[in-house]
Amino acid sequence: MPAPEPSVGRSVGSAGVRGTRGPSGASQAPVRQALSDSVYEDIKARVMDHEIAPGARVGIEALARTLDVSPTPVREALARLEADGLVVKRSLSGYRATELLTRQGVEELFEMRLLLETRAAALAALHADEGQLDAMEATLEAMQAHPGPGGPYASYRDFAALDQRFHDVVAAAAHRPLLADAVERLHAHLHIFRLNSVQDAGEPTLDEHERVVRAILRRRAERAAEAMAEHLTRSLERQLSRFSP
Repeated sequence: MPAPEPSVGRSVGSAGVRGTRGPSGASQAPVRQALSDSVYEDIKARVMDHEIAPGARVGIEALARTLDVSPTPVREALARLEADGLVVKRSLSGYRATELLTRQGVEELFEMRLLLETRAAALAALHADEGQLDAMEATLEAMQAHPGPGGPYASYRDFAALDQRFHDVVAAAAHRPLLADAVERLHAHLHIFRLNSVQDAGEPTLDEHERVVRAILRRRAERAAEAMAEHLTRSLERQLSRFSP
Protein backbone atom coordinates (compact mmCIF):
# COMPACT_ATOMS: atom_id res chain seq x y z
CA MET A 1 0.00 0.00 0.00
CA PRO A 2 1.55 3.38 -0.94
CA ALA A 3 2.38 5.76 1.87
CA PRO A 4 -0.21 8.48 2.42
CA GLU A 5 0.41 11.78 0.79
CA PRO A 6 1.89 14.25 3.26
CA SER A 7 -0.27 16.66 5.14
CA VAL A 8 0.81 20.14 4.17
CA GLY A 9 -0.20 23.44 5.63
CA ARG A 10 2.05 26.21 4.38
CA SER A 11 1.20 28.50 1.50
CA VAL A 12 3.49 30.33 -0.84
CA GLY A 13 1.29 33.40 -0.44
CA SER A 14 0.61 35.95 -3.12
CA ALA A 15 3.49 34.65 -5.23
CA GLY A 16 1.52 31.45 -5.69
CA VAL A 17 -1.61 32.92 -7.27
CA ARG A 18 -2.55 30.99 -10.39
CA GLY A 19 -2.47 32.54 -13.81
CA THR A 20 -0.29 35.59 -13.15
CA ARG A 21 -0.28 37.61 -16.34
CA GLY A 22 1.73 40.52 -17.62
CA PRO A 23 2.12 42.68 -20.71
CA SER A 24 4.78 40.38 -22.14
CA GLY A 25 6.33 36.98 -21.58
CA ALA A 26 9.74 38.56 -21.02
CA SER A 27 8.48 40.82 -18.24
CA GLN A 28 6.99 37.81 -16.46
CA ALA A 29 10.23 35.80 -16.43
CA PRO A 30 11.41 37.20 -13.05
CA VAL A 31 7.94 36.56 -11.60
CA ARG A 32 7.97 32.95 -12.79
CA GLN A 33 11.46 32.47 -11.38
CA ALA A 34 10.43 33.95 -8.03
CA LEU A 35 7.44 31.61 -7.92
CA SER A 36 9.60 28.63 -8.84
CA ASP A 37 12.11 29.48 -6.12
CA SER A 38 9.35 30.02 -3.55
CA VAL A 39 7.74 26.65 -4.29
CA TYR A 40 11.14 24.94 -4.20
CA GLU A 41 11.99 26.42 -0.79
CA ASP A 42 8.56 25.58 0.59
CA ILE A 43 8.69 21.93 -0.45
CA LYS A 44 12.32 21.64 0.67
CA ALA A 45 11.36 22.92 4.12
CA ARG A 46 8.62 20.29 4.33
CA VAL A 47 11.11 17.56 3.49
CA MET A 48 13.72 18.90 5.90
CA ASP A 49 11.18 19.18 8.73
CA HIS A 50 9.70 15.73 7.94
CA GLU A 51 6.26 17.20 7.20
CA ILE A 52 6.82 15.13 4.10
CA ALA A 53 7.98 11.99 5.87
CA PRO A 54 11.10 10.11 4.75
CA GLY A 55 10.00 7.57 2.15
CA ALA A 56 6.56 9.15 1.70
CA ARG A 57 5.04 9.71 -1.72
CA VAL A 58 5.11 13.32 -2.87
CA GLY A 59 1.93 14.06 -4.77
CA ILE A 60 2.30 16.81 -7.37
CA GLU A 61 -1.40 17.59 -7.62
CA ALA A 62 -1.86 17.60 -3.83
CA LEU A 63 1.05 20.01 -3.34
CA ALA A 64 -0.18 22.23 -6.16
CA ARG A 65 -3.60 22.51 -4.52
CA THR A 66 -2.11 23.20 -1.10
CA LEU A 67 0.27 25.85 -2.38
CA ASP A 68 -2.38 27.30 -4.72
CA VAL A 69 -0.15 27.04 -7.77
CA SER A 70 -0.28 25.09 -11.00
CA PRO A 71 1.52 21.71 -11.15
CA THR A 72 4.31 23.19 -13.29
CA PRO A 73 6.33 24.95 -10.54
CA VAL A 74 5.83 21.91 -8.29
CA ARG A 75 7.33 19.65 -10.97
CA GLU A 76 10.21 22.10 -11.41
CA ALA A 77 10.80 22.17 -7.67
CA LEU A 78 10.79 18.38 -7.42
CA ALA A 79 13.32 18.12 -10.24
CA ARG A 80 15.61 20.46 -8.28
CA LEU A 81 15.04 18.51 -5.07
CA GLU A 82 15.89 15.29 -6.90
CA ALA A 83 19.22 16.86 -7.89
CA ASP A 84 19.68 17.76 -4.20
CA GLY A 85 19.12 14.14 -3.24
CA LEU A 86 16.03 14.95 -1.15
CA VAL A 87 13.49 13.21 -3.37
CA VAL A 88 13.74 10.37 -5.86
CA LYS A 89 11.61 9.69 -8.93
CA ARG A 90 10.43 6.13 -9.46
CA SER A 91 8.86 4.84 -12.64
CA LEU A 92 5.09 4.37 -12.28
CA SER A 93 5.02 5.63 -8.66
CA GLY A 94 6.23 9.21 -9.07
CA TYR A 95 8.29 11.08 -6.51
CA ARG A 96 9.09 9.98 -2.98
CA ALA A 97 11.14 11.65 -0.26
CA THR A 98 14.43 9.89 0.21
CA GLU A 99 15.08 7.95 3.38
CA LEU A 100 17.21 9.44 6.14
CA LEU A 101 20.85 8.51 6.38
CA THR A 102 21.57 5.61 8.70
CA ARG A 103 24.53 5.60 11.06
CA GLN A 104 26.51 3.74 8.41
CA GLY A 105 25.40 6.24 5.79
CA VAL A 106 26.62 9.14 7.92
CA GLU A 107 29.98 7.42 8.47
CA GLU A 108 30.37 6.78 4.74
CA LEU A 109 29.44 10.37 3.90
CA PHE A 110 32.10 11.72 6.23
CA GLU A 111 34.61 9.20 4.94
CA MET A 112 34.15 10.74 1.50
CA ARG A 113 34.30 14.26 2.90
CA LEU A 114 37.56 13.53 4.70
CA LEU A 115 39.09 12.22 1.49
CA LEU A 116 37.92 15.14 -0.65
CA GLU A 117 37.81 18.18 1.59
CA THR A 118 41.11 17.80 3.39
CA ARG A 119 42.82 17.71 -0.01
CA ALA A 120 40.74 20.68 -1.15
CA ALA A 121 41.77 22.71 1.90
CA ALA A 122 45.45 21.97 1.32
CA LEU A 123 45.20 22.99 -2.33
CA ALA A 124 43.20 26.10 -1.41
CA ALA A 125 46.08 27.22 0.81
CA LEU A 126 48.35 27.02 -2.24
CA HIS A 127 46.07 28.33 -4.98
CA ALA A 128 43.25 30.49 -3.59
CA ASP A 129 43.10 33.92 -5.18
CA GLU A 130 42.28 37.12 -3.31
CA GLY A 131 38.62 37.01 -4.28
CA GLN A 132 38.25 33.49 -2.92
CA LEU A 133 40.02 34.40 0.31
CA ASP A 134 37.66 37.33 0.70
CA ALA A 135 34.69 35.04 0.05
CA MET A 136 35.80 32.63 2.79
CA GLU A 137 36.13 35.43 5.31
CA ALA A 138 32.82 37.01 4.27
CA THR A 139 30.99 33.69 4.55
CA LEU A 140 32.47 33.07 7.99
CA GLU A 141 31.43 36.54 9.10
CA ALA A 142 27.91 36.07 7.73
CA MET A 143 27.51 32.77 9.61
CA GLN A 144 28.13 34.61 12.87
CA ALA A 145 25.01 36.69 12.24
CA HIS A 146 22.68 33.71 11.82
CA PRO A 147 21.42 31.26 14.43
CA GLY A 148 22.91 27.80 14.31
CA PRO A 149 21.09 24.48 14.16
CA GLY A 150 17.97 23.97 16.25
CA GLY A 151 14.24 24.17 15.61
CA PRO A 152 12.49 24.03 12.24
CA TYR A 153 14.40 24.36 8.99
CA ALA A 154 13.20 27.95 8.48
CA SER A 155 15.04 29.01 11.65
CA TYR A 156 18.45 27.77 10.53
CA ARG A 157 18.10 27.74 6.73
CA ASP A 158 20.50 30.66 6.23
CA PHE A 159 23.10 29.12 8.55
CA ALA A 160 22.87 25.80 6.68
CA ALA A 161 23.23 27.54 3.31
CA LEU A 162 26.25 29.51 4.51
CA ASP A 163 27.81 26.38 5.99
CA GLN A 164 27.47 24.66 2.61
CA ARG A 165 28.77 27.76 0.83
CA PHE A 166 31.86 27.86 3.03
CA HIS A 167 32.84 24.32 2.11
CA ASP A 168 32.04 24.93 -1.56
CA VAL A 169 34.21 28.09 -1.61
CA VAL A 170 37.14 26.22 -0.06
CA ALA A 171 36.74 23.44 -2.64
CA ALA A 172 36.54 25.94 -5.51
CA ALA A 173 39.68 27.67 -4.22
CA ALA A 174 41.59 24.42 -4.76
CA HIS A 175 41.37 25.19 -8.49
CA ARG A 176 40.57 21.56 -9.24
CA PRO A 177 37.15 21.61 -10.96
CA LEU A 178 36.52 17.86 -10.64
CA LEU A 179 37.32 17.97 -6.93
CA ALA A 180 35.04 20.97 -6.36
CA ASP A 181 32.25 19.29 -8.32
CA ALA A 182 32.58 16.11 -6.26
CA VAL A 183 32.31 18.08 -2.99
CA GLU A 184 29.25 19.97 -4.22
CA ARG A 185 27.49 16.84 -5.47
CA LEU A 186 27.61 15.21 -2.05
CA HIS A 187 24.96 17.70 -0.83
CA ALA A 188 26.34 16.79 2.58
CA HIS A 189 24.78 19.60 4.57
CA LEU A 190 21.21 18.96 3.43
CA HIS A 191 21.45 15.30 4.40
CA ILE A 192 23.08 16.08 7.74
CA PHE A 193 20.69 18.84 8.79
CA ARG A 194 17.71 16.74 7.69
CA LEU A 195 18.57 14.20 10.40
CA ASN A 196 17.42 16.86 12.90
CA SER A 197 20.11 19.38 13.58
CA VAL A 198 22.32 18.95 16.62
CA GLN A 199 21.56 21.63 19.20
CA ASP A 200 24.37 24.11 19.94
CA ALA A 201 26.50 22.92 17.02
CA GLY A 202 26.78 26.42 15.56
CA GLU A 203 29.53 27.76 17.82
CA PRO A 204 32.01 24.86 17.44
CA THR A 205 31.36 24.88 13.69
CA LEU A 206 32.33 28.56 13.49
CA ASP A 207 35.46 28.05 15.59
CA GLU A 208 36.53 25.12 13.42
CA HIS A 209 35.86 27.05 10.21
CA GLU A 210 37.94 29.92 11.53
CA ARG A 211 40.93 27.62 12.05
CA VAL A 212 40.59 26.38 8.46
CA VAL A 213 40.48 29.92 7.11
CA ARG A 214 43.43 31.04 9.23
CA ALA A 215 45.59 28.24 7.84
CA ILE A 216 44.55 28.97 4.25
CA LEU A 217 45.23 32.70 4.67
CA ARG A 218 48.71 31.88 5.95
CA ARG A 219 49.26 29.58 2.95
CA ARG A 220 49.98 26.63 5.22
CA ALA A 221 48.72 23.69 3.20
CA GLU A 222 49.47 20.96 5.72
CA ARG A 223 47.87 22.90 8.57
CA ALA A 224 44.80 23.66 6.41
CA ALA A 225 44.32 19.96 5.72
CA GLU A 226 44.71 19.19 9.43
CA ALA A 227 42.21 21.87 10.41
CA MET A 228 39.65 20.60 7.90
CA ALA A 229 40.17 17.01 9.07
CA GLU A 230 39.71 18.11 12.67
CA HIS A 231 36.51 19.96 11.78
CA LEU A 232 35.04 17.04 9.87
CA THR A 233 36.01 14.51 12.54
CA ARG A 234 34.36 16.58 15.26
CA SER A 235 31.32 17.15 13.09
CA LEU A 236 31.03 13.40 12.56
CA GLU A 237 31.19 12.84 16.31
CA ARG A 238 28.38 15.37 16.81
CA GLN A 239 26.25 13.66 14.19
CA LEU A 240 26.84 10.16 15.55
CA SER A 241 25.76 11.32 19.00
CA ARG A 242 22.15 11.24 17.76
CA PHE A 243 22.29 7.50 17.16
CA SER A 244 21.92 4.88 19.86
CA PRO A 245 25.16 3.01 20.66
